[in-house]
Amino acid sequence: MRVTPADEQGRAQVAALAEQVQKVTGESVEIAFVDQGYTGESPARQAEEHGIRLEVIKHTEVKKGFVLLPRRWVVERSFGWMARFRRLSRDYERLASTLAGFHFIAFVCLMLPTAIKALATSG
Repeated sequence: MRVTPADEQGRAQVAALAEQVQKVTGESVEIAFVDQGYTGESPARQAEEHGIRLEVIKHTEVKKGFVLLPRRWVVERSFGWMARFRRLSRDYERLASTLAGFHFIAFVCLMLPTAIKALATSG
């Protein structure tokens, strides 16, 4: 997980994030679904240098109210799951590494039952 200050542009962090993702996953990520904030040549080039193709999910036209975008539900669902952890509801932590650690623990708690279930059915 990479935590950056709120005053830094996400698109400026693509190279570092792509490098970290490939390192953790053993160079297995080929495509990343991103929002319109990552549109442009620079983010695409930075990701491509690490073997990742960015697919920008865009609104087809201006609409009023909620519109479900393709693949966007995966991210929104994950944020919804994280909202269950009260410690993550506010940014109380002084260090970004502490906040990243709590996010890691929360996702372990969320994914552990799924992993145990998968192991139980495969063995």
